[in-house]
Amino acid sequence: MTTTSCQADPREGVAAAGHRSARSRLWRGRPDDPAWVRPALLALLAAAFAAYLCNLSASGYANSFYSAAVQAGSQSWKAFFFGSLDAANAITVDKPPASLWPMALSVRLFGLGSWQILLPEVLMGVGTVAVLYAAVRRRFSPAAGLISGAVLSLTPVAALMFRFNNPDALLALLMTVTVYCVLRALEDARTKWLVWAGVAIGFAFLTKTLQAFLILPPLAVLYAVCAPTSVRRRLGQLALSTGVLVVSGGWWVAAVELWPKSSRPYIGGSQHNSFLELTFGYNGLGRLSGDETGSVGGGGARAGGMEFPGGMRQGGGGGWGQTGIGRMFNSEVGGQVSWLLPAALLLLIAGLVVTWKARRTDTARAAFLAWGGALLMTAVIFSFMAGIFHQYYTVALAPYIAALVGMGVTVLWEERSRVWAALALGVTVAVTAVWAYVLLGRTPDYLPWLRWAVLIGGLAAALGLALAGRLNRRVALGVAGLGLVAALAGPAAYSVSTLGAGHTGSIVTAGPAGASMGGPGGGGGRMRFGGGAGPGAGAGAGQAGWQNGARPGQGMPGGAMGRPGGAPEQRGGVGAGMGAGMGGLLDGAKVSAEAEALVAKNADRYTWAAAAIGSQNAASYQLATGKPVMAIGGFNGSDPSPTLEQFKKYVTEGKVHYFIASGGGMMGGGGSAISSWVESTFKKVAVGTAAFYDLTVRVS
Repeated sequence: MTTTSCQADPREGVAAAGHRSARSRLWRGRPDDPAWVRPALLALLAAAFAAYLCNLSASGYANSFYSAAVQAGSQSWKAFFFGSLDAANAITVDKPPASLWPMALSVRLFGLGSWQILLPEVLMGVGTVAVLYAAVRRRFSPAAGLISGAVLSLTPVAALMFRFNNPDALLALLMTVTVYCVLRALEDARTKWLVWAGVAIGFAFLTKTLQAFLILPPLAVLYAVCAPTSVRRRLGQLALSTGVLVVSGGWWVAAVELWPKSSRPYIGGSQHNSFLELTFGYNGLGRLSGDETGSVGGGGARAGGMEFPGGMRQGGGGGWGQTGIGRMFNSEVGGQVSWLLPAALLLLIAGLVVTWKARRTDTARAAFLAWGGALLMTAVIFSFMAGIFHQYYTVALAPYIAALVGMGVTVLWEERSRVWAALALGVTVAVTAVWAYVLLGRTPDYLPWLRWAVLIGGLAAALGLALAGRLNRRVALGVAGLGLVAALAGPAAYSVSTLGAGHTGSIVTAGPAGASMGGPGGGGGRMRFGGGAGPGAGAGAGQAGWQNGARPGQGMPGGAMGRPGGAPEQRGGVGAGMGAGMGGLLDGAKVSAEAEALVAKNADRYTWAAAAIGSQNAASYQLATGKPVMAIGGFNGSDPSPTLEQFKKYVTEGKVHYFIASGGGMMGGGGSAISSWVESTFKKVAVGTAAFYDLTVRVS
């Protein structure tokens, strides 16, 4: 079979377009495009921007862990470069800092606030939609590009992460740019596009380390086999692109590793102050094996379940959910991203069938292989990784699914006169409708009429599409429109629910309450750290609690954390909404005005206004006061930084004013020893329900 008429050669019309100005191309698009194409694209981008911008400040500081690092980077260029949690550079976040840089620059320009932090994420989301459209439209029809962009925009996990301050928004954008560049290189073997792909992957590595490399094997093999040039040149180009990748991603790593450890912050998430250890351990191979030294489970993801502080276990396939081929469809992940995943897989097969007999260098088949390879590689790794896995990671799949849907649907539409193609369209819509019915049935109290409407409308459209080759064009278009609406209604409803609520903490999920059952591990209960003991409890007290009977997937109101205020409804994940003055492992404390005033008073006399166990607790006070707060032990409280001896030296030198009691964390590293020493040595100051120790006043 040959490629279809919808798959226009991207080089056609270049000469005709050469005389037009850039402004004319912006508004009119390609010379052979219908008049509606460019307005439709601009409307799609404007709608995505408006939707992601809507209710943006409801999330407050969102993940206070990253917001504190953004605030620090806006005050100190050193903290900006390293990704430090505080402007005094005690310890870094447990990721490279690339995702923090746009947000920190925004805060430097416009001041600290929810909008200033989250607006760059919105722009990344709109940018991802635009790049995806450009990639799909370049080889296929305008309709294919628009459908792809709409599918991505309406994916619930995308609606969540493109307005949240975790690294995943930038990662999704850079992965989409990478595929776009590789597809451009496959057109005529131009080296510059492979170079740009290497740059994109390098900066993706500086966003989320080794996750950036998941799509490299299928893309490299695809170019080595299908590029329209000699084998020797293909291999040389790939080698050059690899070198560019190493340089674009390695310059920061080299600077950090060569920088004297005594004059840079400790590398958060590592046990030996090494970014390479962090990359290949906690953030690398440990994610696959589950052996993540210093992680939340302390390497405890075992076949029998995960052990938490206090002897509690989360059973069933390890501590981060049941692994296996069905993971992307289960009650934890399914409602986040899998609405059109079955359709994408079916359409990948259909697209390869249509292009099976095309020449080796055919760019339509290459597009299916590129997006399909990226989807399969990433989905398989996510499905079987035994280490830390959160539902929102699946935003990485959203552009690949969207591209396959847009390309596959339009290719089959052009081939609908063939019986098998019409049947394939019908089956795809039917499967999508049935799967949406199943997903919507997991939240039976949420719009109960919708699942029936989707099922009936989808099956009716499927029947019509199976006969599309015998229908006149107008009727066939009506049936296709019904099928598209039925396919997108479920994810669109979940996305609207996502946009309507604020989200705080480290583990967040999309959709209505109950759409993603539980937290890590996905049981009926939900883990919560840092609770169970009253404020001011001694070291190690109440470090693990189990909250049963909670409304699954629904966090408690929390996350106000100073300026700006929290929202009436804020959906956090595990540990969301800790009590005033006491942070959790996965969410911060709610800082009272009295506690804020205490920490801020005379803070400029000290390097750190305060110190607290765990990054989320420290972040809350730092965001509330605008002053550096030391996070003892990093994110989990388990990093060996600072040691007791180092902390004693800081206190003796008058660098730390207060110690905030009962912070969340695992109390590993030196945190327990530091807490015990402080409580036995310094004066306790109670402010409401919060407890502080004044490190300038020793008890007699």
